[in-house]
Amino acid sequence: MTAQSPHLPHPAGAPPATGQLIDARRPRLCWLRTLPLLARPMTRTMPWVTLINGCLAGTVFLAILAYVSDTPHQPLGQGDVRIAFLPAVAALAFVLRAPFRPLTQTTPVSAWVAPASHLVLAAPVLAVTCWAQLRIMSHTIPPHMPGHPPAVYPLIAQLTGWCAVAVAVAVCMDRSRFADLGGAIAAPIGFAAIALAWYLPVIKKFLVEPPATTHGVTIAWSAIATAAFVLACLAMRDQWYRYSRALARPPIVTATPPTDRRAGSSARRKRAGSRRGH
Repeated sequence: MTAQSPHLPHPAGAPPATGQLIDARRPRLCWLRTLPLLARPMTRTMPWVTLINGCLAGTVFLAILAYVSDTPHQPLGQGDVRIAFLPAVAALAFVLRAPFRPLTQTTPVSAWVAPASHLVLAAPVLAVTCWAQLRIMSHTIPPHMPGHPPAVYPLIAQLTGWCAVAVAVAVCMDRSRFADLGGAIAAPIGFAAIALAWYLPVIKKFLVEPPATTHGVTIAWSAIATAAFVLACLAMRDQWYRYSRALARPPIVTATPPTDRRAGSSARRKRAGSRRGH
């Protein structure tokens, strides 16, 4: 039998012959067809309970603080909103985990589709939480209070930067060998980064107001959020956990078959007898 020529038409349903060129390139946008099929599992595997509980915990805490505080003399400030938003940042660290990773690996989709979809679903919840907490803070400020209230956009830039740092750490953990503990590791690391940015004197003069100006704080946290999101996007494009597992595997040792001592001794006896006969 001879191999089929690559110039001959290939019959439908038959396997490709030896030497025939195969065009295995798929259309670039073919993975878009699978997104409607993955929409339901992405929505169902989204950790809604963790995210909503984290957002509600901070909001309820701020509401209770506004209720028990003396509103005319001591209204709530932006520092209270920052503390109340920390549970939402911690909950965001658990959102990027994709428990149905084997499903996405068997479909023609990229590795970043699952965490990016969870992040898109979590963005409106975080925006509503931030809006509700800002409304609670503004409700405690008297309408005829002397002076202008502090600007809100530096606070929004800070909260966005915190979320971006938590997302970047969570995605990097999800692509490592510690993917099962990604949220539990990302949340403390995110809090540590926030504490360093808030209390370290070298960084504090650029990220905290005062001594930094309003525009300086906004620009600095916006730059941090942009860099963190870029790092998260780069981490989503690759599956680092495969390489870490490959390095952790023990080397494969090929065992040589045991030699038969009896066969070797009989062969030596035959050679010795042939020498004596000669």
